Amino acid sequence: MRKTFFGIAVLSLAMVSCEKESNEAAIINAQEIQVDMSDFYVYTDEVDDFFAKGEKGKHCASMSVLNAELSKNPGLERKMYDIEKQARKFIASKKPDGKPGNGNGGGNGDGGGGGDPVDDGLGAISIPVVVHVIYNQANPDENISSAQINSQISVLNADFNATNNDKNQVPSEFSGLAANSDINFNLAQVIRVSSTRTSWGTNNAMKYSSNGGSDAVSPQTHLNIWVCNIGGGILGYAQFPGGNSSTDGVVISPQYFGTTGYVSAPFDKGRTATHEVGHWANLRHIWGDGRCRQDDFVSDTPSSDRPNYGCPTYPTAHCRSNDMTMNYMDYTNDACMYMFSEGQKARMRAIFAPGGPRDAFLP
Repeated sequence: MRKTFFGIAVLSLAMVSCEKESNEAAIINAQEIQVDMSDFYVYTDEVDDFFAKGEKGKHCASMSVLNAELSKNPGLERKMYDIEKQARKFIASKKPDGKPGNGNGGGNGDGGGGGDPVDDGLGAISIPVVVHVIYNQANPDENISSAQINSQISVLNADFNATNNDKNQVPSEFSGLAANSDINFNLAQVIRVSSTRTSWGTNNAMKYSSNGGSDAVSPQTHLNIWVCNIGGGILGYAQFPGGNSSTDGVVISPQYFGTTGYVSAPFDKGRTATHEVGHWANLRHIWGDGRCRQDDFVSDTPSSDRPNYGCPTYPTAHCRSNDMTMNYMDYTNDACMYMFSEGQKARMRAIFAPGGPRDAFLP
């Protein structure tokens, strides 16, 4: 009888132990990070509407170029979806509560979080930069000087590390959100190409030597910037993570590159490059390229339904909240933009994480 009882006790203990292990496994499985992708979008329908209405000012063609690339490459949308999902999971994994943040202005998305700084464990990120200067033979000004190039690298380092001397102009409402992204840029190479073309457009022709342009250099580990006259009033455009490696990088017209030399006010403070490199690092426009319900996938950037131009007075309100008009991803004049948010910082840095589209930049 005692042996029978002992056997039952051992069996019961084993069952309890198995049940405990099963429960622990269930808890671990339940803790696997889930992210809501229901708000994700790539195509934008209204990207040119603002200019058709006669608005004057900064014109970034990144979203128009993205629309064109999506049409040509049917697999790009899925690739960008996967990149987005990986970035959201990485951001969520670094939050103390393991929860992803909401999207723009507390919306339904969970793309970039925001609020208090979170240590993502990546440390300082160093980006080697290759500058391709493609100039028209009849316009020597387009062959910009080394001083002009260096001035732009200095602006990038200041803006992405929150050491810009105009950061103190951020209003108190947003001052706690102004972020040091801890991303550093170093000039690795300058390539100069003489051309007979007066303008290049946005079809990436400048990125190929076969077209009279200049081929990308090690795009997996270098940021390529093509400085050439785009034309059409376009200041610049960038390629989002996930696109063709041979065209990966940023294009900027020479008169909007850097702070000295052949520069044109009011876009002569180097912020066009800051804006476009933000796109290259996976940031959307601050207003989400749509109306109030469209998202930039960052919770601490307030909702808006349009870009802001010039130097708006503070506060400027749309969508029942004050616009972050001083954000680098708006369309305001260079002198009137001077911050990235904590949520944007998290979103940019996530693409450099292991498994991210730009993880080769890290040692």
